[in-house]
Amino acid sequence: MRYIAGASVLDFSPSLLFHRRNLGAVGRRMLMTSANSCSQPREFDGCDDGFISVEEWRRWGPVSPLPAAVKQIVDDLKVLECKLDSPIEFGGNGGKLQGPFGAYEDKKHRATYEALDDPEKKFRFFSARQIACRLLGSRGYLCQKCWLAMEDCMCSYVKPCGLWKRIRFWLYMHPRDFLRQNNTGKLLWQIFGVQSATLCVFGIAEDEEIMWNEFKRAGKSQVRCLYPNHNSEVTFSVKDAFGSSASENPGSSTTDEDKTLHFILLDGTWNNSAAMLKRLKDHAKSVWGDEDLPCISLATGASAMHKLRPQPSWDRTCTAAAAIGLLSELSLLPQLSSYELDKQADAVEEALVILLDSLTGRRLRMGRSITRKGRNTISMC
Repeated sequence: MRYIAGASVLDFSPSLLFHRRNLGAVGRRMLMTSANSCSQPREFDGCDDGFISVEEWRRWGPVSPLPAAVKQIVDDLKVLECKLDSPIEFGGNGGKLQGPFGAYEDKKHRATYEALDDPEKKFRFFSARQIACRLLGSRGYLCQKCWLAMEDCMCSYVKPCGLWKRIRFWLYMHPRDFLRQNNTGKLLWQIFGVQSATLCVFGIAEDEEIMWNEFKRAGKSQVRCLYPNHNSEVTFSVKDAFGSSASENPGSSTTDEDKTLHFILLDGTWNNSAAMLKRLKDHAKSVWGDEDLPCISLATGASAMHKLRPQPSWDRTCTAAAAIGLLSELSLLPQLSSYELDKQADAVEEALVILLDSLTGRRLRMGRSITRKGRNTISMC
């Protein structure tokens, strides 16, 4: 998600996230020296070993059963591989199919897409195919926990931390952000666990059903979406939403498990976030008869990730930074000061610095620019 920020996107030290405190050596790590410095096309061999199990699916982060549409596309790809006697070959960002197999499959899947007459079916097919290709293309290449290349794995540096039991994050992720190495939403379930920070992939029926079942059980008053929609009458600051009304006070009845606050983080590009929010509103209307999903607007500072992923404007930042901002602002409320939300924010902040170090080290090894501004002038492998 791209959220509210307020500082330069290039001119800062990674240890000064939010200008909250100097992290010093926390998260600092030596640049890795892997000889594998260039991305090569990856073949996925064998007609018998390409199928995805529920266990493998969940190791990537989801809590849902293996989506039926994803499984079907994976199965179809493997059958087509045997039929053509041409290996599935992946390369580039997001597990893109390449080579003769990729050219043939591209025509085939486009024909399948065009034959679907229902926009919802087309959308679900698009999402499922994105996920299926990324799963197969990342196998044996990315770490299943941190989504980084194996030689850059940061898992041993990330410290788990418990999230206050009355908060649950939902990472509503666009399929094009699934398994992206520079995605920051993945840090939340790495740190807090999948039951406290749960992945829901945009357009995957099984994921969306789990999320909305939880929302229906909790009730509309316990669901908030982090989105800087300043023109909406249902967008509030943290202080306005939780600082005064006893009925909205998240700390008023801590023994009531049904009073868990569910925060939706839109995890995708800023352009994609509008469609994601619309889908949430449409579903909210079908469930509660009202599409006005309450939104929270934050007042965060700059994220370290702005150095590698500049945002379209200074008032937007990455998913992990939005979570840090929310926890930090909640920790300032008197009724929540005893729940150590600031320490939980610090845990995410430290992991964000570690991720930045890993990505920066990889780009330096590959001779790439570490800032968006210089990429067009430096040769890339």
